[in-house]
Amino acid sequence: MKAIRRFTVRAVLPENLSALEEIAANLRWSWHEPTRELFARISPDLWQQVRHDPIALLGAVEPSRLQELAGDQGYVDWANHIRDDLRSYLGEPRWYQSLGSDAPQTIAYFSPEFGIAATLPQYSGGLGILAGDHLKAASDLGVPLVAAGLFYRSGYFSQAISPDGWQLESYPVLDPDGLPLSVLRNPDGSPVQISLALPDGVLHARVWQAAVGRVTLLLLDTDIPDNEERLRSVTDRLYGGGGEHRLLQELLLGVGGVRAVKAWTELTGAPPAEVFHTNEGHAGFLGLERISDLIGEGLTFDQALQVVRAGTVFTTHTPVPAGIDRFDRALVQRYFSTSLLPGVSADEVLPLGAEDYPGGSPDVFNMAVMGLRLGQHANGVSQLHGDVSRHMFNGLYPGFDPQEVPIDSVTNGVHAPTWTDPMLRALALERLGTEDTTHADWGNASAVTDLDLWGVRNRMREQLVQDARRRLEAAWAEQNPGGISPAWMDDLLDPNVLTIGFARRVPTYKRLTLMLHDPDRLRRILTDPERPVQFVIAGKSHPADDEGKRLIQKLVQFASENDIRQRMVFLPDYDIGMAQLLYPGTDVWLNNPLRPLEACGTSGMKAALNGALNLSILDGWWNEFYDGENGWAIPSADAAGDGAERDALEAEAMYDLIEHQIAPRFYDRDADGVPAAWVARIRHTLATLSSPLSAERMVREYVERLYLPAAGYESRLTTDDYAGARSLADWKTRVKAAWPGVAVAHVDAGGLDAVPQVGDELHVRALVQLNGLSPDDVEVQVVYGRSQEGDELVDVHRQALTVDTSVPGTHDASVAHEFVGTVRLAWAGSFGYTVRVVPVNPYLLTPAELGLVTTAS
Repeated sequence: MKAIRRFTVRAVLPENLSALEEIAANLRWSWHEPTRELFARISPDLWQQVRHDPIALLGAVEPSRLQELAGDQGYVDWANHIRDDLRSYLGEPRWYQSLGSDAPQTIAYFSPEFGIAATLPQYSGGLGILAGDHLKAASDLGVPLVAAGLFYRSGYFSQAISPDGWQLESYPVLDPDGLPLSVLRNPDGSPVQISLALPDGVLHARVWQAAVGRVTLLLLDTDIPDNEERLRSVTDRLYGGGGEHRLLQELLLGVGGVRAVKAWTELTGAPPAEVFHTNEGHAGFLGLERISDLIGEGLTFDQALQVVRAGTVFTTHTPVPAGIDRFDRALVQRYFSTSLLPGVSADEVLPLGAEDYPGGSPDVFNMAVMGLRLGQHANGVSQLHGDVSRHMFNGLYPGFDPQEVPIDSVTNGVHAPTWTDPMLRALALERLGTEDTTHADWGNASAVTDLDLWGVRNRMREQLVQDARRRLEAAWAEQNPGGISPAWMDDLLDPNVLTIGFARRVPTYKRLTLMLHDPDRLRRILTDPERPVQFVIAGKSHPADDEGKRLIQKLVQFASENDIRQRMVFLPDYDIGMAQLLYPGTDVWLNNPLRPLEACGTSGMKAALNGALNLSILDGWWNEFYDGENGWAIPSADAAGDGAERDALEAEAMYDLIEHQIAPRFYDRDADGVPAAWVARIRHTLATLSSPLSAERMVREYVERLYLPAAGYESRLTTDDYAGARSLADWKTRVKAAWPGVAVAHVDAGGLDAVPQVGDELHVRALVQLNGLSPDDVEVQVVYGRSQEGDELVDVHRQALTVDTSVPGTHDASVAHEFVGTVRLAWAGSFGYTVRVVPVNPYLLTPAELGLVTTAS
């Protein structure tokens, strides 16, 4: 018999154990090992059963056990010490506080998903895990972040695998009262409610808040009685429903999220947010809500747009246009033809998401395009992805080369305290005097010997094997209630065998089944009598992606064959809890996407922080960090004739690396049973990658390279009653109107001998018609480089020319102006140049921002 409703009853703690409730309410326990040990002591078995969830633990433990602990003064003192440590962590100055009072006092971070702990399943994959790691690292650094997202009652989904290998989804309903959440309330105790005017009603949302260390996470929830039944399901599940359902979620995230942040700052007394960071385009509507607010303060739409752009950071995560949210233009028009955003009309909104460039569709509204138009500060998530993004969005900046597109890159990082195994942290503390593995001296072989490193790696592998056996036996029992699991399941995997891990979402481009390209060869690798290999694999396919499900089915069916089922396992329901044992327990982390479709790929980073070596296509983060000693690079067959040939070539290269380099090195042992050459790579990986791959490094970069400049640009526009914003809006209007008449009328060059030589000087003089603009409104540049066939320039350099003030009429806007400059010939070989004009303004980050350029013909 099933209950029609369920809820969580929280335990009443003995008064002297009240510290436990305070500690459980802050998600720092998800990465603070001493806190986790405190809760584990209550009941180790129950701690495992509730999947390391303190609130569930306190709700399930027997009252008699709590009374017993209340009488244990040592435990009471321990709990009080952890509470006091938490309070100190929340209040003490940290790195960010050293930046001074000019640094922004509140930064708002928006994401459609957040992966913080397994107990709060509000994530589907890498985007959410990255967002969670961003919050944790911001907390550790003292960055004054407040985050906004949605509370999905069914999260993403729970995954099971049918006997024939097909993915099965279920959607257990979450009880927020049983989670580390509290309702954001007004001073009178009533819940804060966010409301959005829709074409056919009003959408209401309550606001849950979670404490992620020093960071507050606000989650909007529409499953409340104030909504009509059809609207209660807006936040039912992550990435569920069709186009209109998704649009409602993104309106709530962007528009509603800003309103929730404003309510939170007003209630807590925190300063208003100065910088807004949107993690992917899903939250892009936040900029429109901010524009509406500024219009209410007396600005025009264009003036408000300048302020919003200056203070917005937009991070793109997708390397392919198909991965971007695009809505039917008519649908967007319908939703903005309401009182949703006072002062903002649909006619002003639609151009922001218009694909008005070659190859674009006039019928869609593109969220990433809007993100770039509303965010002056944009970045990809690895160096390679930044380059891919500049090419992908080049159409928004006609006339500019891809390298000039204003999209930077900040390579992702992962939160080391969350993803580094406690055994490795304990080794660092014992031998190197710090549990901060990202700053430990792993090169100190006298303090941490090869035997030490190999010993901890063996224990982590054994831990993974035991966890995998438990999970697979539990999955078998669920499908066969009352049955006895087969005896062979007791020997699944071997803690002494070279273990390769592969876990991620399962879209086709990640090529889950590339390892099955030659089944016979893979079988020989797995069952090699001298140098066996085993694979541990996990991942979820989107419920609507049948092709991804077929890949899982193909792999599961292969792994079920009698002769290899103990060497290859697929673990169902991949989540944070599984990942925290999977990454440390693997010797090699495999990643084989189609290059360059992996924006970053942080799973390999998490493995590397634990001393695992990577075996990967040179894509995402691996493209910039692979050095020949921290793993192996699978050669990319980019020149292959078709996809099948490419798969074949890259699969064969992968097999060769495993058979001829990886396995021999792993099994080549010295007299102590240690693979010295392998451990040298482990040590090198820990020493060289632990700090660069950390989320701490990533968040510092965001602060220094994006947040601080964004705050500075916005401040310059808002001072003196928005004088800068008004001036910039007027300037843009004037420049755009004049630009069709801007032309390079003539270019002269001289100063060279008959045969130019390195070191000679090229004197350039350009006659430019500015059509009423001032020379201060533009920069006239000589653009030069090596000239190839078709007169294409490579290795491009740009040098500004200066207006020749000796020419009469220099300050007369109605006449053409002469610009002059000198270029020194710095190399031998082909040389080519041209002259172009671009708009410049102190409030622009780059001349490409307006997408306006005129080049000599």
